[in-house]
Amino acid sequence: MKTIEALAPDQASLGAAAKLTKRSNWPRLETNEQLGLLWGECQGSGSNPYRVAFDLRDHGYKCTCPSRKFPCKHILALAWIGATAPTSFADVAQTPEWVNDWLGRRRKPGQQPAQAANAEGKSIDAAAQPEESAPVEDPVAAERREAAQRKRAEDTRSSVLAALDELDQWIADQLRLGLAGFVDACSERCRRIAARLVDLKATALAGRIDELPARLMALRGEEKPDAAIRELGKLVLLAKAWRAAPDDAELKRLVSTSETREQVLANPDAIQIESDWEVLGEKIETRRDGLVSHATWLLDLKSAAPRFAVLLDFFPASAGRRSGAFAPGDRFKARLVFYPSRNPLRALVAERLGDVSPGTWPDFASGASGDPLTFYATFQDGTPWLSDCPIILPAGAIALDERDSAWWQAASDPHGIALPVAGTVDRTLLGLDLAATAALWNGARLELLASQSNMGRLDLS
Repeated sequence: MKTIEALAPDQASLGAAAKLTKRSNWPRLETNEQLGLLWGECQGSGSNPYRVAFDLRDHGYKCTCPSRKFPCKHILALAWIGATAPTSFADVAQTPEWVNDWLGRRRKPGQQPAQAANAEGKSIDAAAQPEESAPVEDPVAAERREAAQRKRAEDTRSSVLAALDELDQWIADQLRLGLAGFVDACSERCRRIAARLVDLKATALAGRIDELPARLMALRGEEKPDAAIRELGKLVLLAKAWRAAPDDAELKRLVSTSETREQVLANPDAIQIESDWEVLGEKIETRRDGLVSHATWLLDLKSAAPRFAVLLDFFPASAGRRSGAFAPGDRFKARLVFYPSRNPLRALVAERLGDVSPGTWPDFASGASGDPLTFYATFQDGTPWLSDCPIILPAGAIALDERDSAWWQAASDPHGIALPVAGTVDRTLLGLDLAATAALWNGARLELLASQSNMGRLDLS
C-alpha cells in the first residue's frame, strides 16, 4: 500500500481511486502471477470500459483513459484491489493481446522498478476513510428541496416543448422554401435551429440536427433531397412521440438528456442478457460539437435470431484517438444491461465473464433468405425516428457499378436484390463469396461491419 501511496500524483487521485475499488466497477479482473501482472477493465462514465494494466515487479502501468494524471485513478484502484483483495482476480495463463503489445513496447532487460512520486502529503488511510454521513435533513428543508426539483423538471419539460414547437415551425419553413434551397444552405440553417434547441434544453435533438449537413454532404447530389425529407420526417415523428409521452426514458434520451450508467444498472425493468458476444466492428465519428462518438457493435452468438448490442461512448476530440476495451473480432462472455427502448440496442457491460474461442456465426442467414431487410422493417415500425439499424445479410458479394460505387448483391436471388454501400471498399473484396454479412442500414446506404467467407472472418468497419 505504501507503493500505491507513493505512486499517486496527489491526494485527490487516491480519493478518486478509493471510490473505484468496488468490484462492480470492474467487469474484468485478471492476473498472471508468474509474470507479476494485473489487468482489468474499469467501467467509466461511457459504455466502453477502460483497459488497465499494472506490473507488480517494476510498477509500470497502462490505462486507455484520457486522464492527464500519471498514474490515473484507474491504475491506482487496480493496484489497490490487488493489494487488498487479490482473490478478486482470476489467475490466467495467457495474457490478452493488448497486454502483450504493451509489454513488448515497454519492457527492457534489467528494467528497474518505476520511481514513485514523493509520498509526502498523501495518505491511503485518509483516502480509504468513508465519507462523513450527511446530517439529517430537516423535513421542511427536504420538502422545499423536492419542490424545487419538481419545479426544475416542469420548467425543463416546458422548455423542451417550446423547442419542439420551434422545430415544427422550422421544418415547415424548410418545406415551404423548397428542398433544393434547404440542401444548398443546410449547414447555416441547421446551425441556427440547433443553437436555439440547445438554449431550450433539447440538447440531444440539437446534436442530431447539427450532424445532418455532414450526412447530406456524403451523398450524391440527386440523393440529397430524398435524404433530407426522410430525416425531417423522422424529426417530426420524434417530436410527436415525445409530446405523447414526455417521461418516456428512450424519448428523453433522444431529445434532451440521457440516464447515467448508475441509473441504468439500478433500473429493475432494464433488460439483462448474459451470452457470448462478438465485436462486429466500430463506428467512430467526430461531431460538430467537439465530441467523438465511439460506437462498438456486438452480435449475440447464442441467439436463435440476430440480436445486436451497441456500446456507445463520447469523449472530447481534443483528447485524441482513444483505445477501446474491444477490437473487431473479439469474442467474450458477458452480462449486458440494455437501456430502456422499444428496440433495445444500446447497452452497458455489467460483468465480463471471460473470453470465447473463435468460430463462425450461427446460421442466421437461413432465416433472412427471403428479404434481408425484414428486420429493418420491424425496427422502423417500433422506432421510426431512428436511422441506423443492424442487419445480417444472407449470402452475397460486393460489386461496382459504372460509376465505381459499391453495391452488395444477393446470391441466388431471383429478384436480383442489391443494396448500395457507403464509402469505398477494398477492391480485394470484389466478387468474393460472402456467406453472411453484418451491416448497418439507414434506408439508403449500407455500412459494412464484418463478413463470414471461405477465407474466414473479414473486418469491414
